[in-house]
Amino acid sequence: MTAEVTDATFATEVLDSDVPVLVDFWAQWCPPCHRIAPMLDDLAAEYEGRVRIVKLNADDNPVTARKYGVMAMPTLAVFRAGEVVSQQVGARPKARLREQLDAAL
Repeated sequence: MTAEVTDATFATEVLDSDVPVLVDFWAQWCPPCHRIAPMLDDLAAEYEGRVRIVKLNADDNPVTARKYGVMAMPTLAVFRAGEVVSQQVGARPKARLREQLDAAL
């Protein structure tokens, strides 16, 4: 299951993580965001212990979204050691997300 992060918890939950973290920048009004949510939950279970997958509501947490230049939803960014190592905009098939996660390991 994916966890929710906020502007207040982003540094601790994402930037300071010992494992790579995929951040799903999403919004309530975004249909593709809702379509990929079950896929992200599946991947969170599949990669448990190796990668964390978290969600950040960009409307409720504009500071973090703005800091990372998020202009469209969903934006899926992988952070490793506090840095963005890959970023995709828009819904992607599970295989593409797996490739993104595997590249970060």
